[in-house]
Amino acid sequence: MTATIERGSATAPVTPATPPPTPVRKPGKKPTSFLGSSNGKKVVMAVTGAIMVSFLVLHMLGNLKIFAGRESFNEYAHWLRTLLEPFVPYRTVLTLLEIGLVAAVVLHMWAAISLARRAHKARPVKYVAKKSQATGYATHIMRWGGVTIVIFLVWHLLDLTFGVVNPKGFDSLPADRMIAGFDPTRWWVTLFYVVAVVMVGLHLRHGLWSMFQTLGWAAKRYQVLKPAAALLSAVLVVGFLAPPLAIMIGIVK
Repeated sequence: MTATIERGSATAPVTPATPPPTPVRKPGKKPTSFLGSSNGKKVVMAVTGAIMVSFLVLHMLGNLKIFAGRESFNEYAHWLRTLLEPFVPYRTVLTLLEIGLVAAVVLHMWAAISLARRAHKARPVKYVAKKSQATGYATHIMRWGGVTIVIFLVWHLLDLTFGVVNPKGFDSLPADRMIAGFDPTRWWVTLFYVVAVVMVGLHLRHGLWSMFQTLGWAAKRYQVLKPAAALLSAVLVVGFLAPPLAIMIGIVK
């Protein structure tokens, strides 16, 4: 006599996987554009930073012409204002360059402020652990250095470009305005200039390295580019400080 044993199903029934819900876009919310993204803003900062560094290098070289004499400096200033004449009117190229520089400064500040606000929104509660001294130093330099540089630029334009606060006024020759602007009796102007230029150097040193990181050059060329950023910043600081200090102590008259 044989017993028959009934067996159940060999495997348990499998429930089909439920597909993930399709994300619903909120009404009126558009996808983030490239410039609206963090990477886009970093690229804007890198490009505008490169424009400003190029301007600083050329401006420094122009300022050093004062050591060749007043006539040489005035000729350089005249050459800037007559670029591409008579193809274009007087001062056209210089005006376009100035507009481009102002646009670069505004875009650079916009990107920096936007990134700072985005970082604050992403981390509204401060870290319990304190930041490293290096990170805090860089943050303060970039923040307060930027404010100092903007104030300095306004004064610099009113003093040496438009002559509003310069003893010689607007109608004087560029070399006369520069020498009068840093006269020993206006030592406080030279002091402000020194502080601002040092801030520019510190800001530039950190900004150049940040630009290298944004462009993806930091990982492979770290040993070369970081000292290069520091060297370029130091050269610009010395180059910009040489003329006013030479005027103040009487080397350039």
